[in-house]
Amino acid sequence: MTQNENLAQLSKAGVAVWLDDLSRDRIRSGNLQSLVDEHSVVGVTTNPSIFAAAISGSESYDDQLHAMAVRGVSVEEALRTITAADVRDACDLLAPVAARTGRDGRVSLEVAPGLARHTDATAAEAAHLWWLVDRPNLFIKIPATVESLPAITTSIAAGISVNVTLIFSTERYREVMDAYLTGLEQRLEQGGSLDGIESVASFFVSRVDTEIDKRLDAAGGHDELKGKAGVANAVLAYQAYEEVFGSDRWKALESRGASRQRPLWASTGVKNPEYSDTMYLSELIAPDTVNTMPEKTMQAYADHGQPGAPVQEAYGSAAATMQAVADAGIDLPDVFRVLEDEAVEKFVQAWDELTGSVQEQLQDKS
Repeated sequence: MTQNENLAQLSKAGVAVWLDDLSRDRIRSGNLQSLVDEHSVVGVTTNPSIFAAAISGSESYDDQLHAMAVRGVSVEEALRTITAADVRDACDLLAPVAARTGRDGRVSLEVAPGLARHTDATAAEAAHLWWLVDRPNLFIKIPATVESLPAITTSIAAGISVNVTLIFSTERYREVMDAYLTGLEQRLEQGGSLDGIESVASFFVSRVDTEIDKRLDAAGGHDELKGKAGVANAVLAYQAYEEVFGSDRWKALESRGASRQRPLWASTGVKNPEYSDTMYLSELIAPDTVNTMPEKTMQAYADHGQPGAPVQEAYGSAAATMQAVADAGIDLPDVFRVLEDEAVEKFVQAWDELTGSVQEQLQDKS
């Protein structure tokens, strides 16, 4: 199969193309395979909202739901069985990519969002999901809340590959990288191997612009800053990545076989129709990164996307942009706190809706 030229060029620039969506229909129809074959897709991310849409909008789950209904399984078991099955099948589909690249071919499955503020429960569910799916190219998604940072370390030390999600600030991102390195160090201290352990850190982009643009509008003026903070914030995150993974601490781990925790640009679908629909791809070109995108955004880039300058050339301007936003009266720490709280709550709501939908279907099919 011939790969789309625009997405192939994005890959050549060091940006791994991942799809931010998964459903049983997408797997069974061959759509996911075609995206691998023709759109340079080398990974998949999921979240509660994605599964809610997939399960409620398809008949592909009916037979499995009926079998679980007559067995009288709980809704919690049904949810985990369904989502694990889809993720396992996607892992198998992407196994050749994992074998070829060594780093990609990954599929992410998230711990229940209601556990985001509970350290031990998050670590325990991460271990359970890792066991349940039982595929080496799995990522367990753990939120970057303060309470979940130790769970990231515990999971990495246990040999579980982790996608750390819901990162909004460079300060929290540095804590995430520290949690990853600490996990690797603990694994070595316990006599474990670092072979096969991978991690990405999902840094959210468009939601930053949405929140800051709203506050700029409320403050009045400063239109020149609108739509600029999301990319600038991510650029500074990559600068932090280069600092941490250029340190002596990292080099000691790398000499023992450790893999870098790659930055992953998340929330890359443009929310404001006045902005370019590919801006969060074109303006975040950097080696050793991942960009997970909705299919609509992926198709837009396939049609007309063009790579911008590497982010390393924008460190100074990005810092100036964020300083200008702060000087405009925007409380950045409060922005990042609100975004994290809202993101956790939105996923909790999506999970609750999914639970209710599956509960109804179990009752209907019993």
